[in-house]
Amino acid sequence: MEFASSSSSSSSFLNSEPQFRYDVFINFWGEDIGRKLVSHLHSALLQAQVKTFIKEGNLQEGMELEEHMREIAASKIAIIVFSKSYTESTCCLLQLEKIIGCNEIFGQIVVPVFYEIDLLDVRKALEEAAHKRYSGERLKFPLSRRSYELNRPVGMSGLDVRDFRHDAELVERIVSRVQTLLDYKDLSITQFPVGLEWHVEKVIGCIENHSTRVCMIGIWGMGGSGKTTIAKAIYNRIYRSFIGKSFINLRQVCDQEYDCDLQENVPFDLLKSYLLNPNYKKISVAMRTIIQDELYRRKWLIVLDQVDKVREFGLLENLCERREWFGQGTVIIITARDIRLLNRLKVDYVYKMDDVMKKKEPRKPFNWHALWGSKTKKRLE
Repeated sequence: MEFASSSSSSSSFLNSEPQFRYDVFINFWGEDIGRKLVSHLHSALLQAQVKTFIKEGNLQEGMELEEHMREIAASKIAIIVFSKSYTESTCCLLQLEKIIGCNEIFGQIVVPVFYEIDLLDVRKALEEAAHKRYSGERLKFPLSRRSYELNRPVGMSGLDVRDFRHDAELVERIVSRVQTLLDYKDLSITQFPVGLEWHVEKVIGCIENHSTRVCMIGIWGMGGSGKTTIAKAIYNRIYRSFIGKSFINLRQVCDQEYDCDLQENVPFDLLKSYLLNPNYKKISVAMRTIIQDELYRRKWLIVLDQVDKVREFGLLENLCERREWFGQGTVIIITARDIRLLNRLKVDYVYKMDDVMKKKEPRKPFNWHALWGSKTKKRLE
């Protein structure tokens, strides 16, 4: 048996909500904006291999709107292009409400873009739109709150076309911002031993069948057994299913920083793409509260590699006891040489690398023709 398990389930953990089909959803209104900016932005994102959803033609209410609402929820990032005609579309405002909801529920990243309109004018237009939309309804919340909710994206860090020389420069900056937020970079694996692919599949299958809110996996084995290689391969395979991710070599971090604190390092490594000032030692208590809220709303992948010493365990124990910090569907993978450390951390499963070494896939017959060629083989014989 490769796994020691404390729980089991038939549900698919990696496929828990949200399930991302797109990297970006573009929310905008107006044929002029579509031709002048959005079409160029769409092309640039596709060229950068960013999966993007954009509406074709004028959006009408009904089945098409419902489909777009689903695609919003299936996107990691929402780009909102505010323009003078933005609030003229009821469908566009409904999409905005959905984006705000996704930001609240699972931490969807919102990138506002102001195109030939002042920020204050956007606020005013959205307040008027909220009044028209909700004034005749019996509301659970007052109109002032509805106006505030619609205006939330306006207050987020955005891009204004007036800060750029031309549209092309703005498009380039938006694409750069999106790439930074997505941070799609595979970890380097210098050597992948024969047979470990099968074991990578086993660990991923274990994660998929997990049942609790946060899944914690331990990978245990002696030095040189392939723990880090498997952890990196799993990371590369699944990280695109998460809003954010972090791979930390704990031994290396602790050697470099004697006073390292995982309760600080991990959150800021996860959120480094979103923070304007990633130097956590200068961040206020209020900002820390915001960061904790961001952690709770989002689905993360965290790999903590090489937990070998009692000191490292102490740092890790404080973090692992706070699973409630992280959002539904978060996966934490820990590699260690000492199984007692993993048991004390109360991981959900332990994958035993000793079994991996015993169960390598059979080697293929040696192929002289592939390596030396038939003539060389005859000379050697």
